[in-house]
Amino acid sequence: MWTLNTEREVYFVLGVTDMRKSVNGLSFIVSDLLEAKLFSQSFFVFCNKPRNIIKILYWDRNGFCLWYKRLDKDKFLWPKDKSEVKKVTNRELSWLLEGLRIDQPYAHKRLNYREAF
Repeated sequence: MWTLNTEREVYFVLGVTDMRKSVNGLSFIVSDLLEAKLFSQSFFVFCNKPRNIIKILYWDRNGFCLWYKRLDKDKFLWPKDKSEVKKVTNRELSWLLEGLRIDQPYAHKRLNYREAF
């Protein structure tokens, strides 16, 4: 069973993606936009125009994996950012897959302390 690995970086390839593309087509998009990151431990997330299909492409030791989710009645709350690629957290990816916005205004913010009080 596929689980969200918190050690991987997550990149949303924004805009609309033709979901007829499979591993070769999606990996070409990633290598064109992010160059050397294709074989990293990263998730590359794509969404179609109706926003009911998500594909996640990632490299796993010796080959590419392609994860696919299609919603029957709802839509993913895909960001409408102007950039081509958006780096997000694993938590934000989980929110997207659960039907939530990735910019949760009421979520607790991560605190990064360098020393104790």
